Amino acid sequence: MPPVSQALESPAIAESMDVAIEYTLTVDGAVVDSSEGKAPLHYIHGSGQIIPGLEQALTGLRVGDRKEVTINPEQGYGVVDPSAVVEIPKAQLPTDVAPTVGMALRGQTPDGEGFAATIKELKAESVVLDLNHPLAGKTLHFNVTVADVKPAPAR
Repeated sequence: MPPVSQALESPAIAESMDVAIEYTLTVDGAVVDSSEGKAPLHYIHGSGQIIPGLEQALTGLRVGDRKEVTINPEQGYGVVDPSAVVEIPKAQLPTDVAPTVGMALRGQTPDGEGFAATIKELKAESVVLDLNHPLAGKTLHFNVTVADVKPAPAR
């Protein structure tokens, strides 16, 4: 049988391609996210829609390719930034919220910028919030299958 023509193969993942992946993300041996049972994750390659380390690792793959990828914090959600841990008065929390350690909060800065935080510690009159991404400082392990690759629609 003659070799399959390059023209018949799916395109390789490259800049500006519309990519769909099926994935499972594990951290410290535990599954923290997966597309299993859901539609594949779609993104435009090179647009910064997924973490840099994963995007780099997927470059050149084609439909049906599978890859296990380990990503260090610097190429994932970043290292933990100690300056992103702040203490605020409990009075700044909504009155309908009973704060607990580990609780995820969403809020808005005085200049209207949105943020996400996790309550790290409760004190008598204040709470300590961690504004780092929950996966900051973590090594990420992805098991990825490329489901689709096609040119991105023109904008």
